Amino acid sequence: MPVLTRLIPSPVVVDIRPGALDDLACVLADERISQSGRLAIAVSGGSGARLRERIAPSLPGASWYEVGGGTIDDAVRLASDIKAGHYDAVVGLGGGKIIDCAKFAAARVGLPLVAVATNLAHDGLCSPVATLDNDAGRGSYGVPNPIAVVIDLNVIREAPVRFVRSGIGDAISNISAVADWELANRVNGEKIDGLAAAMARQAGEAVLRHPGGVGDDGFLQVLAEALVLTGIAMSVSGDSRPSSGACHEINHAFDLLYPKRAAAHGEQCGLGAAFAMYLRGAHEESVYMAEVLRRHGLPVTPDEIGFTVDEFVRAVEFAPETRPGRYTILEHLDLKTNQIKDIYADYVKAIGS
Repeated sequence: MPVLTRLIPSPVVVDIRPGALDDLACVLADERISQSGRLAIAVSGGSGARLRERIAPSLPGASWYEVGGGTIDDAVRLASDIKAGHYDAVVGLGGGKIIDCAKFAAARVGLPLVAVATNLAHDGLCSPVATLDNDAGRGSYGVPNPIAVVIDLNVIREAPVRFVRSGIGDAISNISAVADWELANRVNGEKIDGLAAAMARQAGEAVLRHPGGVGDDGFLQVLAEALVLTGIAMSVSGDSRPSSGACHEINHAFDLLYPKRAAAHGEQCGLGAAFAMYLRGAHEESVYMAEVLRRHGLPVTPDEIGFTVDEFVRAVEFAPETRPGRYTILEHLDLKTNQIKDIYADYVKAIGS
């Protein structure tokens, strides 16, 4: 009998531990990603530049490129600069904007991408998507998965704690996103990729149920692994469905309606997930999710990120327009303004102060 399997697009290397950055050159050589050391390394002018001083001596054959921001123009410029050289791989060393620029540039010149994350703000560090600002606002561009992901927990601890909190909200929101996917399957017959759903859900549950906090290596390890698994889940499914439902629609609504006041991605997604769970009638799960978010210092009501109830209601009502064709609890209920206000009042009572 033939053995039927499928190939899963995933990194060759996932190195998550304290001190991982100091072994970057050895890891890339051992895994035959770059034995010559000829690397194009994209960094920011902030944390990336400081880390360059630390690791440059171990990478004498590397060329360093400072990236100004997270726009499509920055990414195209980086690709043009890299194309002039002869490299084994592109390394994105920094936060989400730098890694996304490096992803796009690597794809454009046909080189593998090594993602070296300096914070855990969201699940994009290992996803097959580069999110870049453009003239129309913000766009998502399909790219190959990173060939390697390196996360030094010592570096993560040095980053502002708000980045870790944002990553927590993004990871936990997987639970709501998968519930929306299952709803779409029941109502519309949308196909679910069971492996992708399992990976995303278990990643979210691992973070939700972990007793540790943002200063614990054990918790940071689980969070980093969860964000990597979520990125791989998106590759398995071929889109963002495993990690993006009503929670992310609410997040996108905040970004579009209040672009100068929007909070961190993960903060808005965590709040959106807790409320979406309440909308679907999973009240106990919603309350528990809010308790965990609170414990980690994340917002669970809009006033905690500077929005009024009316502004939040407007965002929830507008949210379905941000992802046309995606079916979530918001599209299912098709709530009007007064209905959202009433349910939100019940939500606030349920989660307490």
